[in-house]
Amino acid sequence: MPWAGVFGLLARDTGGMGKAEKFSPIRSDVTTPENPEALEAAGARPGHRRSVVWRVLAVPVVAAIALGAAGGAASAAPSKGEAESLKARAQGLVEAGYPAALAAVSDSKGESAGVAVGKGNLETGQAPPMDGEVRVGSNTKTFVAVVVMQMVQEGKVGLDEPIETYLPGLIKGEGIDGSKITVRQLLQHTSGLPEYADTYRSSNAEVIENMQHYVPPRDLLDTALGKPAAFEPGTQWKYTNTNYIVLGILIERVSQRPVGEQIDQRIVKKLGLSHTYLPGNGEKKLHGPHPQGYYLSAEGKLEDMTDLDTSLAWAAGGMVSTPSELNTFFQAVFDGRLLTQASIDEMKNGAVDASSHLGSGRVYGLGLVGTSLTCGGTSWGHGGDIDGYHTGNAVGPDGTAAIFAVTAAPAAIADQSNLESSAKEKYQLVEDAVDAALCHK
Repeated sequence: MPWAGVFGLLARDTGGMGKAEKFSPIRSDVTTPENPEALEAAGARPGHRRSVVWRVLAVPVVAAIALGAAGGAASAAPSKGEAESLKARAQGLVEAGYPAALAAVSDSKGESAGVAVGKGNLETGQAPPMDGEVRVGSNTKTFVAVVVMQMVQEGKVGLDEPIETYLPGLIKGEGIDGSKITVRQLLQHTSGLPEYADTYRSSNAEVIENMQHYVPPRDLLDTALGKPAAFEPGTQWKYTNTNYIVLGILIERVSQRPVGEQIDQRIVKKLGLSHTYLPGNGEKKLHGPHPQGYYLSAEGKLEDMTDLDTSLAWAAGGMVSTPSELNTFFQAVFDGRLLTQASIDEMKNGAVDASSHLGSGRVYGLGLVGTSLTCGGTSWGHGGDIDGYHTGNAVGPDGTAAIFAVTAAPAAIADQSNLESSAKEKYQLVEDAVDAALCHK
């Protein structure tokens, strides 16, 4: 089922979920938003964003937020019609059962429109904060992938080098041999490593209990390595959170610093983000204004699960951000502020079919999901799902970035008597909203 294609411990296994795809590279013909000549002609430089005011569309909360302008291919600023569509689609997500929806669309220059609708707190009825912090789940994987690609650029890591080179003697088990698994295969989910997260999500009650305690990354890895390999490295594709736990350990071994610190120094500070971070050990509360996140209790009620320990997700899905800052990050992945053009191409080219797990028309590159747009072309992003929050987000061919963040997983608001079909419908509503924003509908 598609909503479980990202880190979502509350997603339920319904048989077809997590099915492996035969490995079949698909070359991407999508160009990145970067256009250095146009940027220089306009007097802009990659890495420098002009300050603009976020168009206010919050319902019922209003707020003005200063954002930066990004370099990239020219595109029109969000029109009044597009802004109204953003508001209408966010409201539609609330009407579909999500407690609250926060959204933002940013053009290639960083001019943005945003909205926050619904109830940020079901108990008090308080409105959600504009551009509030949310847990972004597996969008964390793209941050980790960017750090790894930066290390590749620096000559510290080789994409096609066995992970055994960097973590000698660590990656081994039944059918598992670190000398046969490359860094590229970890980034793309073609390593064959088994999924550790399944062990922690046999029931909602168990998940809730597990996410109140600190779990060391090595424990997560040991859980995975206690299972047999899913397949021979490089022969199939299967979305597996274990891959990014290994990559987090790789980053720490090579840099000799915590992965959260590397993300902060190499990405967050460079982009001037102030609400984007990987929570520290034992840190359960969000730092800034935020809507509450909800899960479905055994009694069938939406219950608050905002405060939790995301060590269980760690480098596979533990990060926090806001709609505007996540847009800024994903635009920066493609416009040259974080990576060279060669690295950007490497992350997209050779993307493999991921439709069985992430939904029709989707491919997976190196920490990136490619999605076919209804208006033509391919968007690139990731998306994320963790207890209490679900995000759909991507950057379109013209450099426009869009995100819709809701405060419950699709499965939590689905018809439980028809879970699989209903959850797919709830999930697709978010994806359709992102598609509409990127297609300027």
